[in-house]
Amino acid sequence: MNLDLYSTSPRLFDFGSQLSEKVAAADMAFVLPDAADADSPLKADELQVLRAQYEKEGYYVGVQTKFNYAWGLIKSSSRSEQQEGVRLLSDIFRNAPERRRECLYYLALGNYKLGNYAEARRYNDLLLDHEPANLQASSLRGLIDDKVAKEGLMGVAILSGVAIAAGVVGGMLFKGAKRR
Repeated sequence: MNLDLYSTSPRLFDFGSQLSEKVAAADMAFVLPDAADADSPLKADELQVLRAQYEKEGYYVGVQTKFNYAWGLIKSSSRSEQQEGVRLLSDIFRNAPERRRECLYYLALGNYKLGNYAEARRYNDLLLDHEPANLQASSLRGLIDDKVAKEGLMGVAILSGVAIAAGVVGGMLFKGAKRR
């Protein structure tokens, strides 16, 4: 897939609330040292500001407004809001080539939070391919790898437990069949 990740795009934070600084900081997330925002949701009233702007623009919602709202949804602790955020970012990624670079990290983060680790890794690796020194994406890669390893070990433990239980049950059945 050949993506033009470095097209220029205007950075418009046109709604005049205290949230504009938070959104601006998130837009600059590519220089932050870690994936700290993975578990820090917005306050309900902050997300409501983004939702109101998104809904106000309706059918003609701007890319920046959609991105801001998706960012807020990704940060949510609600799975359904995270899914909606990923859906909105995927739409931006497909339809606004000039915003792809900005979407990659949040698509990776959203998929990570949803437990879609293969998708999270795919988006994060795309970003790291173009920005190998990106500390936030590197940090997220570590989180993804840790989760995959942890879940892999848990899967091995579960399979081992099932195999042992099957062996015990099979042994008991075999022993019972011998007695007859």
